[in-house]
Amino acid sequence: AISDADIPVYAGGGYYFPDSDLARLKDEAQYFTELGFQSVKIKIGSAALADDVRRVETVLAVLGKGELLAVDAMNSYSPKSALEAVHALQPYQLRWFEDICDPLDYETHRDIVEVYALPVSAGEALFSLADARNLLRYSGLRAGHDVLTFDPAHCSGLPEYWRIIKLFENNGWSRRDFQPHGGHLFGLHVAAGLGLGGCECNPHNFQPFGGF
Repeated sequence: AISDADIPVYAGGGYYFPDSDLARLKDEAQYFTELGFQSVKIKIGSAALADDVRRVETVLAVLGKGELLAVDAMNSYSPKSALEAVHALQPYQLRWFEDICDPLDYETHRDIVEVYALPVSAGEALFSLADARNLLRYSGLRAGHDVLTFDPAHCSGLPEYWRIIKLFENNGWSRRDFQPHGGHLFGLHVAAGLGLGGCECNPHNFQPFGGF
């Protein structure tokens, strides 16, 4: 079947620049909006928390609303620094907070969602049905609220990715809670074909595979 549904996409980027980080981050966010993207995701977690808060504020000055900005810590926070980060970011009402801590540290995931009312995202660094089952069982993630960013390519291809979707669906989740990581055309095809909630696009990173 051919899908005629619109697929929400967001621009992934916001990596740290080696110099003039905030000015170049602002330019990148403006570039994304000029391309037509309304939602953006940036990286945090590799600088001091106060510096990362300034990164968030810099992009919000372009986008206007927290619900249009997601942040990705790339699994960098310890249990203690993860809780410090969620408390610092909660007032900004962000779209979601992705890959906060060690992907297999389900206890910290559970501690985070107990205090962080806004959506979190997990799954990018989990590659199998077994890992997905443990995330479902032990992390405390909230169906219909949090976002699952498993990568179809990292998960050994579409068959295992489909098994992960069915696992979550059988436990009260919707496939609309899934947004494939990757930022490439394959992810868009998967989101369209399976009726997922959206996907990432990397407009200028990871070429020639990034973007659509």
